[in-house]
Amino acid sequence: MKAVSVHRLRCAQVSSWFLSRAAQSSKGSYGHVLIVAGSRGMGGAAALAAWGAYRGGAGLATVAVVKSLFGMIVKRAPLEAMVLSLPESAAGGLTAGSLRKLKEYMIRRKITSLAVGPGLSLNSGTRAFMHALLQWLARSRFPLQCLVLDADGFMALKPRASEPLNPFALPIIVTPHSRELARFMNISTDAVEFQRLVVAEKFAKLNRVITLLKGSGTVITDGRQTFINTTGNPGMATGGSGDVLTGLISALSGNLRTDLSDPLLKIACAGAYLHGAAGDLAAKKTGELSLMATDIASFLPLAVKHLLGA
Repeated sequence: MKAVSVHRLRCAQVSSWFLSRAAQSSKGSYGHVLIVAGSRGMGGAAALAAWGAYRGGAGLATVAVVKSLFGMIVKRAPLEAMVLSLPESAAGGLTAGSLRKLKEYMIRRKITSLAVGPGLSLNSGTRAFMHALLQWLARSRFPLQCLVLDADGFMALKPRASEPLNPFALPIIVTPHSRELARFMNISTDAVEFQRLVVAEKFAKLNRVITLLKGSGTVITDGRQTFINTTGNPGMATGGSGDVLTGLISALSGNLRTDLSDPLLKIACAGAYLHGAAGDLAAKKTGELSLMATDIASFLPLAVKHLLGA
C-alpha cells in the first residue's frame, strides 16, 4: 500500500493558491454560496456561517433557513446576504418541501457552492432531506464546485450499513470534530484522538470525501495526501467557531486558482489555515478565554490581508 504523504501548512504555500482579483471582475466572478443551516432555536449558526462566507470572499451568499428563522436571519446575517425561507416541519426543521424549493433556487440562481449543516438539528426530516439532496445532485449532475457538510448535515448521513458516505463522487468536504467522527464510525472518541491522522485518512479514502478533522493540529486529507494545519489556538474551542469555518470554506471555491491540482483538498486546507489565523489574531486582542466565534469572523479580513501580503 502506498504511504500517505503528510505536509504541514505554511503561509507562503497557502497564499500561492489564491486568485489575484482582476480589475474587470464582478460579484459573479467569485461564486454564489448557498448555506442551508439553522432550525428552531438554532438560528445563530446560520448567521455565523454567512459571515464566514462573505469574509471568505464570496461574490454572493444566500442563507436558506426555515420560515420561523427568516426575520432573525435578516437582522443578524450580513446585510449583503440574501435569505431564502424554506417550508418548516412541526418540529421546526426541514421537510420534503424544503428540498423542492431549494432545488428551484439553486437552478435559478446558478449556485456554485453549497454548505449544509450548522444548527440544522438531527431528526428524521434532516436525514431524509440530506439523502434526497445527495441523490438529486448526482442525478441532475448539478455543477457544484464544492459541497461542505458540517455538524448535523454530516451526521444525518451516518450509514446504516457499510456503504460510503459519497457513492456519487460529489465534491464533498466534511468537517467533523473528533466526537462526531467517532459517532459516525461507531468507535470511541479516544480512538480517534489517539490516531487522528490514520483515522481521518481511512475515513476520507473509504467515504470518497475530503475530511477536515477539527481540533488541535487540524487534519485535512483525501486519503492520499494529508495536511496538518499550523494555525489556531485553544480559545477557538467555542460554540459557533465551526459554523464560521463552514461558511469560509464554501466561499473559497470561488477564490482559489482554477489550475490547481487537487483543488477540493486545497480549498479545505486554505479554509482551515485562514480560520486558525483569524483565531490567533483575535486571541491577541481578547485572550483565549474570552474568544468568541464572532471574533473569529471579525478578524478574517486581517487574516486574509496578512496571508496575501496586502
